[in-house]
Amino acid sequence: MITNKYDVIIIGSGPGGEGAAMKVAKEGQHVAIVEDFPQVGGNCTHRGTIPSKTLRQAIQQMIDVGSQVREVDYQTLLRTAESVIGRQVAMRQSFYDRNLIDVIHGRAAFVDAHTVAVTLPSGVQRLYEANGFVLATGARPYHPSEVDFSHPRVLDSDSILNLGYTPRSMTIYGAGVIGCEYASIFRGLQIKVNLINTRSHLLSFLDDEIVDALAYHLREQGVLIRHNEEYDHVEADDQGVTLHFKSNKKIRTDVLLWAQGRTGNSDNMGLEALGIKRDSRGSIVVNENYQSALPHIYAVGDVVGFPSLASAAYDQGRFAATHWVFGKCEYQLVQHIPTGIYTIPEISSIGLTEQELTAQKVPYEMGHAFFRHLARAQITGRTTGMLKILFHRETLEILGIHCFGAQASEIIHIGQAIMAQKGEANSLMYFINTTFNYPTMAEAYRVAALNGLNRVR
Repeated sequence: MITNKYDVIIIGSGPGGEGAAMKVAKEGQHVAIVEDFPQVGGNCTHRGTIPSKTLRQAIQQMIDVGSQVREVDYQTLLRTAESVIGRQVAMRQSFYDRNLIDVIHGRAAFVDAHTVAVTLPSGVQRLYEANGFVLATGARPYHPSEVDFSHPRVLDSDSILNLGYTPRSMTIYGAGVIGCEYASIFRGLQIKVNLINTRSHLLSFLDDEIVDALAYHLREQGVLIRHNEEYDHVEADDQGVTLHFKSNKKIRTDVLLWAQGRTGNSDNMGLEALGIKRDSRGSIVVNENYQSALPHIYAVGDVVGFPSLASAAYDQGRFAATHWVFGKCEYQLVQHIPTGIYTIPEISSIGLTEQELTAQKVPYEMGHAFFRHLARAQITGRTTGMLKILFHRETLEILGIHCFGAQASEIIHIGQAIMAQKGEANSLMYFINTTFNYPTMAEAYRVAALNGLNRVR
């Protein structure tokens, strides 16, 4: 029996689901959102971005004021995230209430191409029908079958947020974004950290100079980084975890944090019966309009894989909703999506890297502003880092901006605004001819632009 009919049903209330829901509702369509978690917000609010970044901020503040971090336990710091999560949930629930979007708490699975069965917390199952669907179910940490994640000392990026004690040592397997962020966080707590990288460099999608700066800074903090290592097997007991490598090395620490990729939350949803394709990591295959094999079923956010950013997921949700309502997609509006990596200090970048420009044989030049030379950085004491501008030698068009240091994820948006301009408006000269407040971190753009201009004139 069909309980209710909607124009669109959105499965998942993280950034992607929220973006889609708001756009469709604003266009006057009848919308429902299905969320498996007891509260709205998705993994971003409850297990990922909000708790981990709040934890990072608390540790950063202690470092800034010279607090004795050993005197503060991990659980106390985790509690700092609770109030933030609560405020985020209340705010996002108000969005749905204000826009007359029905929120259904339960787990959804397709019965047919236009019907989902939602298993409610009570165990009761109800059927809901819609003309269109947006799947925004997110992703979860990847678990290789041979690793026992039921052991309390073998953790992932979800279970680490439930750790009931402060370990003395930790091995992080996987040196991607999550691995590097947690290496900074736990080293900030003066926990001994081993960061294991299966590749030859950290974060190879970033500009080499930025990666080198991050690696140097992590080592200066005391993180032991091992490159080109692959695990053979894991042994866990009541006292600790031993990670055995194919190179015959082994490392024993109090806990193991597994940070080697994520898996899309697309299983047990009845997608196979509909002919909707998924890859080996559970990511739903979509076209440029975020449509699956069935045109009325869209997928956005982490469940479609790269770039796996909350900011990108929200935009993808809006673009999918726009295509559903108007038959067109506005993805070209964000050709350059900024990357934010919340290590200590943080990293943010947009546009092309030096290695990409070299491979494309683009005649580029660069300009630097080192934070240690900026008055604002000297005042705040956050002098580690730099801003780097890559630009075309002849036209002075901005091609890429890369920042490492305090407030990098905020600073990047000034450059993003200029890169989004067309023609001559996207030029190194904007930063040279613009008056910046003094002293500010934004002044780094003028310093870097002048530095770069001196290289070509």
